[in-house]
Amino acid sequence: MSKVPRHRAILQLIREEEIPSQEVLGERLREHGFDVAQATLSRDIRELGLVKSRTPEDSLAYASPSAVTEPAPALARLLPALFAGVDGTGNLLVVKTLAGGAQPVAAALDAEGWPEVLGTVAGDDTILLILRDARRKDEVTRRIRELAGV
Repeated sequence: MSKVPRHRAILQLIREEEIPSQEVLGERLREHGFDVAQATLSRDIRELGLVKSRTPEDSLAYASPSAVTEPAPALARLLPALFAGVDGTGNLLVVKTLAGGAQPVAAALDAEGWPEVLGTVAGDDTILLILRDARRKDEVTRRIRELAGV
């Protein structure tokens, strides 16, 4: 089967039920007639931009960034669910997130337009935050931790 119907099925599944892992997602897809390999499923998750987000029961489940955030992601909504830590040196901060959380958090940081931030580079669970001035590192670190609720 082609990618488009499989992607639609994945999005429908994560909207309708809590899917805590790639294994469970694969099982549910097979139940719906999609025979998908683990590598393909990993690629689908990455292409769809799925993230693991906290559920009301405080467990983790896959969600699409649009289900977790509004079109312009709100940092105050994302950080409490995805934040894992922050540390830095000089004018560089490294923000750690849960798996798959770095890109939506980086987009939210960019959307905030903080004047201290020159830019962000995001991987899967790590964001490099480049500050304009090393003297603002502690202030930005404190702001990020406060928004994350830690």
